[in-house]
Amino acid sequence: MLLALLLVACSASPAPGQSDPVASATAPPASSPSASEPPAPTTSAFASASAAPAGPSACPEGMLLVDGSYCPELEVKCLEQFYAESNHLWVCLKVQEPTQCLSPTEKEVPMRYCVDKYEFPNRVGERPMVMQNFYQAQVHCAKAGKRVCTEHEWTLACEGPSRKPFPYGYVRDPSKCNGDKPWDRPDKDKVLNRDAKELERLWHGKVSGSQPECVTEYGVHDMPGNADELAASVTTFQGNPKRNFDNVTTGGPWYYGVRNMCRPKIYTHDESFAYYYLSWRCCAEPDGKPTDPRTPKQIERGWTFEKVRHIAEHSWKLPLNPKWPGDPGYVSGGPK
Repeated sequence: MLLALLLVACSASPAPGQSDPVASATAPPASSPSASEPPAPTTSAFASASAAPAGPSACPEGMLLVDGSYCPELEVKCLEQFYAESNHLWVCLKVQEPTQCLSPTEKEVPMRYCVDKYEFPNRVGERPMVMQNFYQAQVHCAKAGKRVCTEHEWTLACEGPSRKPFPYGYVRDPSKCNGDKPWDRPDKDKVLNRDAKELERLWHGKVSGSQPECVTEYGVHDMPGNADELAASVTTFQGNPKRNFDNVTTGGPWYYGVRNMCRPKIYTHDESFAYYYLSWRCCAEPDGKPTDPRTPKQIERGWTFEKVRHIAEHSWKLPLNPKWPGDPGYVSGGPK
C-alpha cells in the first residue's frame, strides 16, 4: 500500500497487501547464504558499526552515506499506468517530472546515516539472503554493529535528493531493476517444508552488483524490484493494531503487477513474515557513533535487544501467518 501521506494522482486501487501470499520463516534457496538455523546472538546490544572511520569517510566499508531530508508528504503524479488484474492494482509507468514535496520546509526530516550498498549480506556476486523474519534480520544486522533500516531511511536512500519515484528516474523500467516476472504459483507445503528444489525453482533474483542501472543517486543498488525488502516501521495507525507492526515491506519483488517504486510500503505483514523473495539491508549511525539495533517502536516500548534475540532464536515456534488459496483475503496472482 502507499504510505498514508503519499499522493499518487492516478491510482484508485484498493489497499494492497491484503492479498499477498505469506509464509513463516523457511530456508533460502540452496545456493544462497544458509538460514536454516536461527542467527547467533550478538555480543552487545549497542555495538558500534566500526571504529571511527579513517580519512574522510563517514561510513564503514561497504556502506554509503545518505545526508539529506525526507519529505513526509510527496506528490507523485502518475501520467501513464496499467491495471494488473492479477493483483487488482494500478501500476504507474510514468511519473510527472519532478515530484513535489507538499510538506512545509520545517516539516521535512533531516537525515544523516549509513546504508549498506547492497542487500544483506552486502556482498557483490552473492544472492540476497532470504527466508528470515524481521527479528532474525535484526540480529543479523546487530552482529555487524548495524540495524535494519527504517522505512523512511529506505525511501530517502531510494529516492535520492531529487526524490525520484524510481531510483533511475521517472519512467518504470523492469529491465533496470529486475521485475515483471510471471507468477509461478509456489507450492505451500514444499515452501514451508524447506524443499530445496522448490525454493530454487521460485528464485528469479539477481546477485548483488549485477544491475548497473538499478542504482540510486546515493549509489545504493537493487532497491525496488529483485528481492522485496524488510524495513523498520515508524508509522502508527490509530485504531488499527493489525498494521502497527515493527516492520514493513518495501520495494516489491520481481513479479509482474508489482509497483517497484521507492515510496509504497506494505504494513500488513507481521514480524513472523519470511519468504523466498524477501530480503533486507542494514543501516548504521555515521562518523563511528554507536548504533542501537532496536527499532524506533521497540525503543518506545522499552524492549531490550535481549528480548529481540530471544524471539529470533525461537521464531520457528511462532504461529504461521499464511494467505494461500482458500484463505480469507487471498487473491490469486501473487504479491502486491
